[in-house]
Formats: sequence, C-alpha cells, structure tokens
Amino acid sequence: MERRAMNAARWGDRFGVPAALFSVKCLAAAMLALYVAFSIGLERPYWAFLTSYIVAQPMAGAVISKAVFRAVGTLVGAMFAVAIVPPLVNAPELLVLAMGGWLALCVFVSLMDRTPRSYMFVLAGYTACLIVFPDVDTPQTIFTVASLRVQEIVIGIACGSLVHSVILPGSVTATLLARVEGMLRDAERWSRDAIATQPVASLDAERRRLAQDVTELHQMAVHLPFDISRLAPRVRTVRALQDQLSMLLPLGAAVEDRLAQLKAAYGGTVPTQVETLIADVREWLESPVVDNASRASLAQALIDRCAALEPAATPDMAWADMMRLSLYARLATLIAVHRDCRDLADQMATHSRAAVTPRVAQLLEGRRNRELHRDYARAARGAFSAFVTVVLGCAIWIWSGWKDGGTAVMLAGVFLALFAAVDNPLAPLKGFMIGTIAASALGALYGYAIMPRLDGFAMLALAYAPALLLLGAMMASPRWAGIALPTLLGLGSPVLLSSRYVSAFGSYVNGAVAQIVGIWFAIIMAGLLQSAGVEGAIRRTLRAGWTDIANRATLMRPPDLRGWINRMLDRIALLAPRLAATRADSGKPLYDALRDLRTGVAIGELRQLRLDLPMQEGAPLAAVLGGVSRHYRGLDPDGPAQADPALLDDIDSAISDISAHPRPPVRREGVLGLVSLRRNLFPDAHAYRRAIA
Repeated sequence: MERRAMNAARWGDRFGVPAALFSVKCLAAAMLALYVAFSIGLERPYWAFLTSYIVAQPMAGAVISKAVFRAVGTLVGAMFAVAIVPPLVNAPELLVLAMGGWLALCVFVSLMDRTPRSYMFVLAGYTACLIVFPDVDTPQTIFTVASLRVQEIVIGIACGSLVHSVILPGSVTATLLARVEGMLRDAERWSRDAIATQPVASLDAERRRLAQDVTELHQMAVHLPFDISRLAPRVRTVRALQDQLSMLLPLGAAVEDRLAQLKAAYGGTVPTQVETLIADVREWLESPVVDNASRASLAQALIDRCAALEPAATPDMAWADMMRLSLYARLATLIAVHRDCRDLADQMATHSRAAVTPRVAQLLEGRRNRELHRDYARAARGAFSAFVTVVLGCAIWIWSGWKDGGTAVMLAGVFLALFAAVDNPLAPLKGFMIGTIAASALGALYGYAIMPRLDGFAMLALAYAPALLLLGAMMASPRWAGIALPTLLGLGSPVLLSSRYVSAFGSYVNGAVAQIVGIWFAIIMAGLLQSAGVEGAIRRTLRAGWTDIANRATLMRPPDLRGWINRMLDRIALLAPRLAATRADSGKPLYDALRDLRTGVAIGELRQLRLDLPMQEGAPLAAVLGGVSRHYRGLDPDGPAQADPALLDDIDSAISDISAHPRPPVRREGVLGLVSLRRNLFPDAHAYRRAIA
C-alpha cells in the first residue's frame, strides 16, 4: 500500500500534477480576491490580486505564516507612512532621508533574523515606499491611501490563505515528518560510512548534506505553529532533534580519525575487538529498531561494551591506548545520539504531548531558539545599499521632474530590499528585468486588444485564466519563479485592474517604462554597492568561526556546546553553496570548517575541566587554551597559517601533567580533550611520547 502511494506520488511529480494543482489554487485565490475587491469598491483592487500570488506556498502552514508576517509588515509600514509624511511634507529632503533610513533599518533587521520571519521586517520597509512615493504630491490623502492599501492587501492575504488551506491543503507536518525520516536515514548512513574500517569515497558530500539538512529543519520549524494539522509537533521537539543531528558531525569525524590512527599504529589493520564492535554498531545503524524500548536496550548494550573496552588513563599511557580511549568514548556518544534522534522522531509523530521516553523529557527541557551565524557587515552593507538607492533615486527623480519617477524609485528600493539577502543580487534582478519586459508586452496585449472586448467579471476571469495558469505553474519551479512573478506583476498593472477601465495607452507606457527604469537602476546600484558578493561573504564567515574559537578558548564561564555546534553548522551550510559557486578547491575550506567545529568541541571540554580544577592544577590547560586562542585570532582567510609547533609542545606537556592527576575522571576527560585538540590542530604530527624526566 505504501509503495503504491509512493509510486503514485512519483508519477504525479513526473507529469507536473503538484505544480498544476498549485497553479489552479493560485488562480482561484486571485480571482476571489479580485472579486471581493471589486465588489466593495476598492480603488486599487490589483493589490489584492497581486498579494494572493505573493503569499502563495505549496504548504498550507507556510501560506498562513507568510500571510501573518505580511499582514504585520504591511500594517507597520502603513503606520510609519502615516506618521512620517504630515510632519515632513514641507521638507522633502528630510522626508527622503527618513524613508531611506526606515528602509535601511528594516533591511538590517531582516538580515539579522535569517528565518522566514525576516520577510515581515523587509515588508514593513518597502510597504512605506509603496504608499509614500506614488502619493507624495497629495499628503492630505496619505491616511486614506494607507488604510485602503492595508485593506486591499489583507483581502489578498485572506483569500490566498483560505484557498490554499481548504482546497487539498499541503501539510507542513506531513512534509516535515517525511523529511525527518529521510534525514535520519541519511545520518545513519553517513555514520556507518564514517566509522567503516575502510574509507568511503562519498563521505565529504554526505557531511555537507547533513549540515544543509539541519538548516532546512530550522527553516521548516518556523511554519509549524501555523500548520493546520492537529498532529503538528512542537517546535521545541524539532529544535531538540536539530541539536542531536548537529552532534553527529563532530562525533562521526572523531571516530573516523581515531580508526585511521589505530590502523596506522597496527600496520594497516585494527584490533579484532575494535573491528567486531564497529561491525555491530554499523549493523545496528543499518536496521534501526522501531520500538523505542528495544532500541534503548540495544543501544545501551553497545554503549556498555564501549565503556568496558576503554583503557584506563594512566601516566604511562601509550599513544595507541589514547586512540582507543578516544575511539570508544566518542563511539559511545555517537550511539547515544543516534538513539536520541530516533526517540525524538517518535515524539514528533505521536499524538500525545507526554514524552515517549524519560530521555526525551530531558532533551526537551529548557529548549530555546537555535543559534545562527550573524553577518553584521553584510547586513550593514545591505542596509546602506537600500538607503543610498532611495536617496540617490529621489534626487534624480526630483531633478528630472519626471512624473512617474516615484514609481521607478519605489521599485528600486523594493528590489534592493527584497534581494539584500542574496549573495549575488544581479542574477535575480536580471530575471526580474526579463519578466518585466515580458509583462509589459503581455499587459499591452490584454489591456488594448483583449480587455476592451470583455464584459463583466466572468469574462475577465476567463480571459486571464490561460496566462495565470501557465505563470502559476512556473512559480512552483525555482528555475522559473524569478521570471513568472514579475510577469504576474505586469498582469496586475493598475491600468489593467482598477475600479474602471481606462484606455490610456500613454499612461500604460509611462508606467511600464518606470518599472523597467526602476529595475535597471536597482541593477546598477547593486553592482556598485554590493560587488564584494560571495568572496567577501566567504572570508567573513571563515573569520567569524575563527574569532568564535579564539573567544571560546579564553572565556571563564561554562561552555555552551549546543550553541557552538549550531553556529558552526550554520556557517558550514552557508559556506557550501558559496564555495561551490566560486572555487575549484571548495572541499578544503569545508573540511577545515569541520575540523574547526571539532576543535571548538574539544576546547569546550578542556575549558569545563579547567573551571572544575583549582587554578594551579588547571594551569597546563590554561596555557594550551591561550595558545589556541592566539593561533585562531591571527589567522588570515586568504592564507591561513599552520599552528605554531610551540603549541604542540604545550599540548604534550599538558597531556603529561593531566594523565598524572590523582583522580581518574580528571585524567580521562583531560586526555580525551587534549588528544582531540592535538589531532585537529596537528594531524600530521608524530605520535605523542611522554617526555623522560
């Protein structure tokens, strides 16, 4: 039964059934919004029409969340417009600066948010532009214009949300649960490959995919509170699953490295007991148990075997024994994390809010939002670009005296705000240029060849249907959406969809030219002000990770392991597409970022141990952490240097001191952290040998 359903879904995808259904629902929502706007006599019903397409999403929860964000953003932008125009109407310079500053502020905040919620902030910015610039010559009507604009947009939001939520709605929960199952299978396969005694060629690509999966999970979780499914899991459960998935990368990479070291120490093979344990763990990962009680029992048995095989940390411990200790400790944690991931997936799929296991209850306790990488320089650049575009555009508009120049400035500001989050905004802007030119031709055909022959709303809907169905299907494809949306904006022209038909071809041409000039101006400004693009973003992301490590090494408070791993995985997910687009050697920086992730984990372990020890006993660890901080603080993204050999001596000296500590737990934790740090920073160094007194 399940196989037939999957085959049917594949058949449907192959023949474009989901795209066709999405397009039909978009058409129904747009016509409903247009009919309501016409019926109540709104001045500019095209805003309701356009909004219904702008909020359209295949998943009902995503439509509702985007609708809420758009409604809030529209209301805030309208309130700002009403508040700012009356006091500054006689000071156009100050009004321009205020509008530019408002748009810049909204762009900055949206780039700092980095979730689907950021749409709300950028919308608040450019909604004010949409209200103020076209009607700046009639300031006495600004409140009426703003209130009508809010009404028109809310009608579009309501109609889009209603249609997409009622007619064969796509569930965020169903999509999320299906993706989680796929992510878990991918993660288990990656761990099986990582701990294999023979290297697996596709391992690096799988690592990058896992980082992308965690980021995708974070984005989908934003829509969960708006999902229509009664089984929607709590966001805190998704966040907990993200945390556990994040742990798999450093743990799997650590086990892989220790196995390689053991093979080198034992002449290309691993000890029989290690090989047997690895085989059993891989078999457990390959066939995950459905029942969580049986899963916990099998996992605990494997964890107990790891603990029983651990060699004791002693002053005369050999390097091979350190490798085995680290291998068993990391492998046991890896097993526990995979068990926790499956338990959390069960929690997401259950009807009950009660924790399915006591361990899940612990994982859900005190959940908070996921920590993300913040690129302040990029946000400031995007905000500055939006500000300069508005101010310079207004200056040219006022100087030229062009009546429709306000439309061009409005669109330029809107496009700079919309694409501020894109590394290379020129590509989507050029797509919008192509779509706008196509829309101008299509709009002229409709406005002056088809619409004069129409009589009544029914004929209007039938005439628009062929074009809207085609464009709606194109919107469902990321490849064509950048052209389809501006073409839809052309069909929603105020000349075509207004309270009464006006056959003013000159007005239509002026409006079309203003749109093209606005996009062209946005392309020029983006090229001038955001030319640093991808390479600059790569350097800032790498440097942010190194600065984070340098600060993390010297802080005198308990380490936040969860926050560190989340930030680094987010950076890796950001780096992967950027490196692939700009560099032939994209694999090495990503490998280095994964190594830095493991280094930060080891630093956290050593910092916690240092805080637990008296100052004198923790002095060797303080020296090591200080050296690590200096190394990462001095790295240059354009030519990162190797770590100072003196730091290797400090690490070996600390291993010697900690391994002689009278308390076994301190010896074990210290050796584990220092060995990890040594392998991450000096992977090609000779094996550790205890100094002879």
